[in-house]
This record gives sequence, structure tokens and C-alpha cells, in this order.
Amino acid sequence: MEPLYITETPKTPGINFNPQQGIFSIKGKSIPDDAEEFYSAVLDWFDDYLVRPNSQTQVSIDLEYFNISSSKRLLFLLYKLNDLHASQNNVRIKWMYNEDDEDMFEVGQDYAFMVKVPFDFVSYSLDEVILAS
Repeated sequence: MEPLYITETPKTPGINFNPQQGIFSIKGKSIPDDAEEFYSAVLDWFDDYLVRPNSQTQVSIDLEYFNISSSKRLLFLLYKLNDLHASQNNVRIKWMYNEDDEDMFEVGQDYAFMVKVPFDFVSYSLDEVILAS
């Protein structure tokens, strides 16, 4: 299975899904004009991954902002991860958020409540991001 890589734009997140390593990343803003169209490729790709998943799957979600239609698509992805977790696969979600963004932390907590996949909450400061660049 080929990796899925979608370049980040001002309206869409960067997607970097590596099936061989079981490491998946969604990063940036998610305010596409048509969230269903954007995420359909991601969700379809993930359906293919579920046929032969890696022994460990780690999903890192680091979104600075997303709209309601993107929120719904992210929830669909989390439900797929929930199914993978329910079938005894090792799955973890790393929810990244700016330490000053309480709303994004709370949204992550809401998602964690809706699924049984273990969530790790990781805060960072913009200063750390700038220094790492």
C-alpha cells in the first residue's frame, strides 16, 4: 500500500499517512470549501488500510482550526480508528494543541469521549514551534 501525502494549503491540512510505519499525521487548518470532497480521499484510503493494518497505528492530529463540516469528517476517521482498536489492534491518537488554545483541547476531549481509542494530549507553545524550525 502506498503512503498518502497531501500538501497543506491555507484551507486544508497536510496529510501524511505512512502505512508501513503505522504513523499518520493531520496538521494545519481544515476549512476546505468542500470537506466531503477533501476527506473522501482520506477516508477511502483509510478503508484500504483497515484491510491490512500495521500492528501499531498512531495518529497525530495537530489542527489549529477546523470548521463543522471538517469536524464531522474527522469524527468519521475516529470511528474507523475505533473499529480498528475494537479488533484488538494497538491504536493511539496524539491530540496536539497550542497551550493557549483551550477550545482545541476541549474539542479533543470531546472526541476522546466519543471513542474508545486511547488519546494522548500534547500541548505546545508557539515559541517551541518557532525554535524547532
